[in-house]
Amino acid sequence: MISVLIADDQALLRGSFRALVDLSGDCATVGEAGTGAEAVDRAVELLPDVVLMDVRMPEMDGIEATRRICGDPALPGVRVLILTTFDLDEYVYGALRAGASGFLLKDTPPADLLAAIRVVAAGEALLAPSVTRRLIAEFARRPQPARPVPRRLEGVTEREREVLTLIGRGLSNTELAAHLCLSLATVKTHIGRILAKLGARDRAQLVIVAYETGLVTVGE
Repeated sequence: MISVLIADDQALLRGSFRALVDLSGDCATVGEAGTGAEAVDRAVELLPDVVLMDVRMPEMDGIEATRRICGDPALPGVRVLILTTFDLDEYVYGALRAGASGFLLKDTPPADLLAAIRVVAAGEALLAPSVTRRLIAEFARRPQPARPVPRRLEGVTEREREVLTLIGRGLSNTELAAHLCLSLATVKTHIGRILAKLGARDRAQLVIVAYETGLVTVGE
């Protein structure tokens, strides 16, 4: 069973999400939180697989709560899936920079929300198409790095840089395998090594690294 912590300041929404999760058959709600600070405390206490995190909450917003959860070395297996009614650039970029593994709007169909929980729990990243576009738009507004391969990528092999570049362009594992004429298992091995070398939690952070290091530029 995938354990889920629901963090939202509206009790009605928490109840709705709990009912959806608990009826899924393979997910179970282990706790709720009404504030960002409470979400952090409950994550430490319960060690859920996934935290459904609202952005706008009292005491501490969901972005800061995500940053604290994802930055806590005692919570390496806890993934955060951001849910919000506000599809705004600063929330998207802030959430992903904080370490969130996914970002969805609250009007996402129930089946898609459950699918997102499963994807994130499996260690993958989930970015809705509209969110990916906003992430790219954010980088478009930022100056390009002075060096195409800065110090952050030292130790990453040429093949791994190639894989990272394609991840930044949005290719799935299957598409990577076909593009590079590699087996799916080999692609997954490369991605695992890249994650370890860069200290990244998941694919969402690799997309950010690909842009920040200049491996991918807007418009490619």
